[in-house]
Amino acid sequence: MAFIDEIESINSELVAKCFQCQRCSCGCPIVDEMDYAPHQIMRMILLDQRDKVLDSNTIWLCVSCETCSTRCPNDIDIAGVMDACRQIAIEEGRKPAEERIYKFYNTFLKRVEAGGRINEPMLVAMFKLATKDFFSDMRLGMKMGLKGKLKLLSPKVKDRAAIKRMFAQTLHKK
Repeated sequence: MAFIDEIESINSELVAKCFQCQRCSCGCPIVDEMDYAPHQIMRMILLDQRDKVLDSNTIWLCVSCETCSTRCPNDIDIAGVMDACRQIAIEEGRKPAEERIYKFYNTFLKRVEAGGRINEPMLVAMFKLATKDFFSDMRLGMKMGLKGKLKLLSPKVKDRAAIKRMFAQTLHKK
């Protein structure tokens, strides 16, 4: 099976509609941190460069803000394509070169699964435990806390059972 077919079977997006206008990359807020820009990932998928895509840090750095998807003139859900790439990478046991990215990704998913929403202080605490890097950004955390940027309480989730069912049905489940 061609790589594009794998992606499209997970995500049902027609990746072949991409004509490389680069709007996705121009709008991406973290493109400077990526090893390949979103439009390059789309092109590599079209060229069946499976290993290059699945071993890239780009698929892990994508924050799914959907700016790329919103800007796409062909209405391709590029953030969804990145998610499909991550799913395949996880199934194959691939991890990004930077282990902290993978630890953050897993910590984030576990926190959403546990509470249905993200409680930022809890996310940070769990990530710090996973990486054993407790103090590197403590000053920044204190500044954010003093400015009221970290909400101590999460919004209530009405149907936690629905969240549990959703996670039980995904490929993210370990």
